[in-house]
Amino acid sequence: MEIYKDLSSSASQEFEKLLNTQLSKNKIEEGKIVEGKINKITEKFVFLFIDGLKSEPVLDINELKSLGLADKIKIDETIPVLLEKLEDKNGEVIVSASKARKIKGWDILVKAYENNEPIMGKITSKCKGGCIVEHIDTGSLMFLPGSQISDKPLKDISHLMNEPQKFALIKLDKTRGNACVSRREIISSFKKEDKAKIIEKFNVGDIIKGAEVKGYSSFGCFFNVNNEIDVLVHLQEISYSRINHPDEIFNIGEKHDLKVISIDKEKLQIGCSVKQLLPDPFENIENYKIGSQYKVKVVKLMDFGAFCELQPGLTTLLHTSELSWTKKNVSAKKMFKIGDEINCVITEIDLEKRRIAISHRLTTDNPYEQFEKNHPVGSEVEGTVSSKNEYSIFVKIKDLDIDAFLHCNDLTYLNNGEEELAKYKKEDPIKVKVLEIKPAEQKIRVGLKQTQADPFDWFNDKKENDIITVKIISTDNKGLTVRPDGCEMDFIIKKSQIAINSADARTSRFTGGEKVDVAIQELDMKKRKATLSMRLLEEIERKEALDKYGSEGSGKNLPFSSLSEDLKKKEKE
Repeated sequence: MEIYKDLSSSASQEFEKLLNTQLSKNKIEEGKIVEGKINKITEKFVFLFIDGLKSEPVLDINELKSLGLADKIKIDETIPVLLEKLEDKNGEVIVSASKARKIKGWDILVKAYENNEPIMGKITSKCKGGCIVEHIDTGSLMFLPGSQISDKPLKDISHLMNEPQKFALIKLDKTRGNACVSRREIISSFKKEDKAKIIEKFNVGDIIKGAEVKGYSSFGCFFNVNNEIDVLVHLQEISYSRINHPDEIFNIGEKHDLKVISIDKEKLQIGCSVKQLLPDPFENIENYKIGSQYKVKVVKLMDFGAFCELQPGLTTLLHTSELSWTKKNVSAKKMFKIGDEINCVITEIDLEKRRIAISHRLTTDNPYEQFEKNHPVGSEVEGTVSSKNEYSIFVKIKDLDIDAFLHCNDLTYLNNGEEELAKYKKEDPIKVKVLEIKPAEQKIRVGLKQTQADPFDWFNDKKENDIITVKIISTDNKGLTVRPDGCEMDFIIKKSQIAINSADARTSRFTGGEKVDVAIQELDMKKRKATLSMRLLEEIERKEALDKYGSEGSGKNLPFSSLSEDLKKKEKE
């Protein structure tokens, strides 16, 4: 065709320039939402005219049907579309009405979310975990969680379906295309406004007449006031008496007077009290005296003790430590049951803290004081092994329900205490000496070895540097184990204390059963400590030899062995 022959002509160039100018004016760009004018409608397609485009975009009629627009469109009307591609591989323009609506819808939702503005929508269907809400303005679909449908549980929501109503946007995720809305928040906001006006009517100290019991919880009771507002009476404000649950005092539907004790305008909460309208039993506390005994009622049992009532409304704690003199870590649950009346002694009254301390054990004599009278320190007492651990034995004192403490170090003078401990078992009879008594702390310390003769008394008539005869029990690389004649205790002579000359300090020189003389190097009767030395004996004998047979310097270079032999010869002569 002749019209396409000369594309380089001035006319063609001028036309191209004008076309490009027009395209630039209309800002035709991929990814933009533009208005498309409807030129033609068929059974399958809708043909559009978009100013600035050379070709005519086409929409699938099914896309418009899915948007609910197929029956509404007319020739020469405009609809927004997303310009996806200016030209595909076939040279066609690709547009989308559904994507345009979605983008426009997100822009509206984002603006509403940022400005905290409600949006209009309708519940179109149910789904797992909630419902689907359609945004009326854009048709965007949003998720309504089941917990956000109403401020109270609803068994049937059919009356809410397809009804235009307000929703609050509570979550937006543009990347995933998720929007979450709440109907409950809209309802609550209206109620908050009404509730704030109601709360303004009340002041701290006001008396509310005839409030109705509406419900319970573990922490208190809810009352309805004039069918306008619910108020909470905390568990501690129900009664001066200790209670475990509001249903012990109230029944649903009952009416009671309340005293307003707190108002929180930010949280829109009113705190009330029932007990503050009743006489305070603590006002009669002067009727009770410290040190006096009273009958109390067990009203609650815990792991750490028992709550007891002196009179209705006057409750105190009987701690585990005050249950018994002799039973340690005993549970109140094993000793008492709820409703039991027991005797207790008041040990403390604190008016400021409104606290009373009581003791059950003080109703009986302190067995530790009685023990001290009958068995003073130094006396011996009989008992049986009640229990033991790694390092000690507990001795049950005969005729008394108390235990005395016996450490393994006080079991024997001779053997290792821990080894000796292993010989004892429960119920074994045992006679011990009283070493220490602390009645206030409920402690008695006893010893077994103290009932026996101390083998260390063998050293009573001995002193340091004395020479004694010992029997060699055993030898090893470290030294000699020896036992003095007439003594039942064994001692260790270290290798360094065998001889002055290191060459002679050999344990192999000695055999078991051999008797040798040694010197007492150290002796401390209080600490029961004695150190024996053969080296010291050599030094003593050497000094005696030098003093007897030579001048100060004459024997210095002589071997000790020769001096010792000469000394023995002189003594024989």
